[in-house]
Amino acid sequence: MPEPPAPTLLGLLMHVADAVHEIRTRLANATGFAPTIVAYPGYGSTTRVRVLARVVLTTKPTAATGKVRGWRAFTSVPVRYSEVEVEIDGVVHAVRADSGGLVDVVVDASLEPGWHTAFLRSEVAAPAEAGILIVAPETTFGIVSDIDDTVMVTALPRPLLALWNTLVLSERARTPTPGMAVLLDRLVDKHPEAPILYLSTGPWNVAPALARFLERNLYPKGVLLLTDWGPTRQRWFRSGQEHKTSNLQRLAAEFPGIRWLLVGDDGQHDPEIYADFARSHAAQTAAIAIRELSTGEALLAGRRAHEDGPASGHGGVPWVSAPDGSGLAAQLKEHGIL
Repeated sequence: MPEPPAPTLLGLLMHVADAVHEIRTRLANATGFAPTIVAYPGYGSTTRVRVLARVVLTTKPTAATGKVRGWRAFTSVPVRYSEVEVEIDGVVHAVRADSGGLVDVVVDASLEPGWHTAFLRSEVAAPAEAGILIVAPETTFGIVSDIDDTVMVTALPRPLLALWNTLVLSERARTPTPGMAVLLDRLVDKHPEAPILYLSTGPWNVAPALARFLERNLYPKGVLLLTDWGPTRQRWFRSGQEHKTSNLQRLAAEFPGIRWLLVGDDGQHDPEIYADFARSHAAQTAAIAIRELSTGEALLAGRRAHEDGPASGHGGVPWVSAPDGSGLAAQLKEHGIL
């Protein structure tokens, strides 16, 4: 008989990750962690809905100081392959979480435009509710915005600061980017039917903290599209660029009649990702708005996108850039978008 193939380094890494998950699960159960459904806002059309949630083992944080530390979100342990019931408008759908405890499914629905509620239940966890944004069929304008260093100053690309900001720093100490909340609010005022999606490479663990930050700083209500950290069965590390690209492609397919305003910053890959989308989907791209990082922020980020060459060849789509929301608003107004 032929010998079985030797295990690859990635395969060994996945075995280690599985073993660590098993240990964390046992410790969580032994220390009183409880299965919990963490529901996130979803979105959809009048006939199809994308539902987002995670099933995790977690404990209730104690509020001794009134400050919320980001590290608490990372003590939760995913409950793999959990069976979950999703009820929308009286119709129940049986779905299953993935290996990271994430529920990311599309189900049939018949709903009017606006915000609705999905009810999520599991045999192992208390029920939860998620807001669902239904986009009107006649909608022609939408907004996709990055979070880190776009609406919130974090300097996350630098590893040590990323660790500090995510695991240690109080979420109330995070700084909103000047003028960005006003810019997005004005855009929604002009385009009241427009869906807004906050597309970030941040992990789902921090979604509740990000939602509170956005609400506290008066950003328009929208849908978070985050990702998971760690290895996959195909690669050592998850690709943040792939996460953003695939979600933009998905939105283009789900809403072919919408032209998207893409908002990001020049600290990493947003200009490159948005330019690629505009080249392939010029008819579905209203404009690209890039927030310019300060010199200090650019140093923390490690690079500016335009250091590798200015963005070009973006399908003739309007391209604006400025260091804050006020500057972006003035240029978007010149293009008739604001």
